[in-house]
Amino acid sequence: MWLLAHFLIIIGLSIRVLLRPRRDPASRIAWILFIAALPYVGALAYLMLGEVRLSRSANPRGATKDRSLVFQPQQKQAGIATVAAPGFSIGESLSGFTAVGGNTGELLDDSNATIEAMVRDIDAATEHVHLLFYIWLADNNGRKVAEAMARAAQRGVACRVIVDDLGSRDFIRSEYWSNMSRAGVSLARAQAIGNVLVRILKGRVDVRNHRKVVVIDNYITYCGSQNCADPEFAVKPKYAPWVDAVVRFEGPIASQNQHLFLEDWFLTTQEDLRQLLQHPVRQSGEGFRAQVIATGPENHYSAMPELFATLMFSARRELVITTPYYVPDATMQAALCASARRGIATTIVLPARNDSWFVGAASRSCYAELLEAGVCIYEYVGGLLHAKTLTVDGEITLIGSANMDRRSFELNFENNILFQDSVLTQAIRCRQEDYIGQSTQINAADVAAWTRLYRLRNNAMAMLSPIL
Repeated sequence: MWLLAHFLIIIGLSIRVLLRPRRDPASRIAWILFIAALPYVGALAYLMLGEVRLSRSANPRGATKDRSLVFQPQQKQAGIATVAAPGFSIGESLSGFTAVGGNTGELLDDSNATIEAMVRDIDAATEHVHLLFYIWLADNNGRKVAEAMARAAQRGVACRVIVDDLGSRDFIRSEYWSNMSRAGVSLARAQAIGNVLVRILKGRVDVRNHRKVVVIDNYITYCGSQNCADPEFAVKPKYAPWVDAVVRFEGPIASQNQHLFLEDWFLTTQEDLRQLLQHPVRQSGEGFRAQVIATGPENHYSAMPELFATLMFSARRELVITTPYYVPDATMQAALCASARRGIATTIVLPARNDSWFVGAASRSCYAELLEAGVCIYEYVGGLLHAKTLTVDGEITLIGSANMDRRSFELNFENNILFQDSVLTQAIRCRQEDYIGQSTQINAADVAAWTRLYRLRNNAMAMLSPIL
């Protein structure tokens, strides 16, 4: 009977894995092998982590029976006959936002400059300030923003804050969180964990809101990789400084981030604030076209890989990528290799020391194939390179919260902005060159010199990436 039960567990869960929708073949194979090798541990791990089941509070489709309370995407507009058209088209298919013109943007100098700019804008706000962060720390920069929010609320500005319940757990227990509440700031916790056992029954604990959204008076918005924290990043100081890239935008693009924030606010609090979307949108002169691209586990699992691959195939001369976490699926790895093979100057910059040894190992398992295809690989040594940027031909940029790894593809709620502007893209290209200047180039001889044990570890982590 025990032997029969043993095989029924393996066969039953293997069938479940095979029948589960939204799963790529590599992930199915990895889970079936894991369950077969460790039936009881594997079964428990699969039931806890193997399926992306969204709870009602996390799922726009299941949050309410009243579909009118779920914000609808903008109406489609005519196509854009530029090199950015493929990227804008795939972005619209993912989150429903069309590219809008009349925007301006400024790449901020560093993490501290970003916080200082946010504080100035919060202090100058007249209507509302909306902030969403995955991680908000009770450090110097976290305190500055919290105090600015309290000041704004006390002078009558409508202030709302969403933080991820796991990523910002220490901040939620800090005095700054309480002080903001007493000052009149409305606070919400995204993906609330509560009782862990109950949460596991409802959906995966590690489905997180990884977005970084700032919207002020429906006209100013920020987008990039930075959490609300010091670059010294006290929770992981040995990897510091954390090096981020953030753009401050003005113009209609702010209303798209507003839309995104208000939907997350509704899904977290059930408070319907759609009337704020009816406020007139100010233009910033001629400006450039930009588009918010938001993804989450409610999208098909290949949503982010499709976006990245589309931008890679759009390149005609140059493609430069910076990302802290590179754990691609087969499609993305092939697209990056194809970019180099068709003669595009293709560069990727990664941190030399990753705060996740597993991710660092899985990333390096890809190096040999990338180098063989002609991709230039650099490892940044000036801290933990956390900037998530992609530039195409010095004209198009994607910047935001999404990493090039399976967590961003399948589990996290992410937000990015895609824009077409040669001046701002050139500023980001200069920043990318600064990163390259503080990096070590990896060549084929370096990879060939790795020990067999080192390569074994890297390849094993890459094989297990669909599980881990």
